Amino acid sequence: MNQKDTCIQTDTGMYTMETTVRYSACGADRRTRLSDILDYLQDTCTFQAEELGVGLDFMQAHQTAWVLNSWQADVVRYPVFGETIRILTWPYDFHGFFGFRNFRIEDADGTGIVFANSVWVFMDLQKNKPARIVPEVAAAYQTLPRLDMEYMDRKIPDVEADLSEEKEPFPVPRYFIDTNRHMNNAKYILLAEEFFPSDFQPVRIRTEYRKPAVYGETLYPVVARRPQCLSVRLNGADGKPYTMMEFYTNIAEESNTHERSHL
Repeated sequence: MNQKDTCIQTDTGMYTMETTVRYSACGADRRTRLSDILDYLQDTCTFQAEELGVGLDFMQAHQTAWVLNSWQADVVRYPVFGETIRILTWPYDFHGFFGFRNFRIEDADGTGIVFANSVWVFMDLQKNKPARIVPEVAAAYQTLPRLDMEYMDRKIPDVEADLSEEKEPFPVPRYFIDTNRHMNNAKYILLAEEFFPSDFQPVRIRTEYRKPAVYGETLYPVVARRPQCLSVRLNGADGKPYTMMEFYTNIAEESNTHERSHL
């Protein structure tokens, strides 16, 4: 089986990575886990930055970083072990210190199986606060029209306390830390998957990142189950969330609950 990844940066600004779904990216049902889907997305946009000369070395030299603020993924079906998939990504807007990026995962026939939106914040790491996107970064990318999908608000409301259940806290392990010295975005999803009921298969995930967790900090999970939705909040010791996550098994239900975003 050919497992070589093929990456292409097109003249239009689209970036594509073609890959084979590995055994290590699958759960017991041979389907890709949600956390691995996010890995595919963030790997692809990171490879695009490297291709365009504004990747990790550039960011380190300028003491800047893109930090994920929120993302939404609508899953038509989960990739399965051994199949060939293509992950496509492109930015569709830059505004102030925000960057907006779409993703599409398609199968070997070109059929879309995952559609995603993400909002990123450009950070000045020396000042530890958002900063205007530097000209070199903005000039490196070409923006394309945004994906035709339903866009939900990037902010996730808290769940009523009487519906929530506190779970056992746990420390952030060293192997969850990425190059920004924060807990990697996908690891929050990986932890949330522990609270999924058996045979729970979300068709939409929404995540809002409030503040980054670092090595050794303790996370306090709070889980709420509502009809067709599982909410997971990972709090700090002060009760304030690091991240808010919603996992829906019915998009229509979720669409009737939250306002749509026009960003």
